[in-house]
Amino acid sequence: MGGLTVFSALRRRLPGEDLLYLGDTARLPYGTKGSETIIRYALQATEKLVERRIKLLVVACNTATAIALPALQEAYAHLPVIGVVEPGAQAACEASRTGRILVLGTESTIRNQAYTRAIQALRPEARVTGISCSLFVSLAEEGWMDGPVMEAAAARYLAPVLGLPPATRPDCLVLACTHFPPLAPAIRAVLSFPLAVVDSAETTARAVESRLAGQGLFNPAPRNVFHFLTTDAPERFARVAGYFLSGPLAPESLELVVL
Repeated sequence: MGGLTVFSALRRRLPGEDLLYLGDTARLPYGTKGSETIIRYALQATEKLVERRIKLLVVACNTATAIALPALQEAYAHLPVIGVVEPGAQAACEASRTGRILVLGTESTIRNQAYTRAIQALRPEARVTGISCSLFVSLAEEGWMDGPVMEAAAARYLAPVLGLPPATRPDCLVLACTHFPPLAPAIRAVLSFPLAVVDSAETTARAVESRLAGQGLFNPAPRNVFHFLTTDAPERFARVAGYFLSGPLAPESLELVVL
């Protein structure tokens, strides 16, 4: 479901493109699963999309990008494949003045250290702090974007950062899970000190636009046809999607598929 934040950014930035979205609701969350399982799921999901003749694949999940992107690029070498980690890392390096960067993500993303490697490849002196905030995924999918439960969870997760002396605090926050952008106001309120916030959805949309234009695949004519695939519970998918898309899904745009 979190990938819908990327979908929204693509819809705004690329009004001429048809967008096909697959939400693997039968097997979520990916963020707590092992690497082999994540790679297998990502390959199966991509095959379902390739069957429908996509021209570019966006891996709209930080965990799947961190773990499965190389396998996807190898298996589908004929297809442009863009993940969310590198665009987010580049934006963080540009936004941070001090090189102290805080990354919030799921357990698998933080454990894999994909953002740390990507950031330090661009800024070797950068000091990256990663915090796993897996509960944020469930809160986002329940629509609990603010309020006491969200604030308490954020305070608990961010306690190590809040305890730092002001001179050593990060000046840039990377929301390294596509579920997290709607939670940004609550997270910033708990942190309560100034810092730039990098939303991987927006940075990924810019990367997709650049790749389409660079490979002669860009469609400038406004049309925007949307179709959504889900692997379980389409009624719940439609309900939760409303939190991320700020409006209901048209029933004819949603299809149940089996992987």
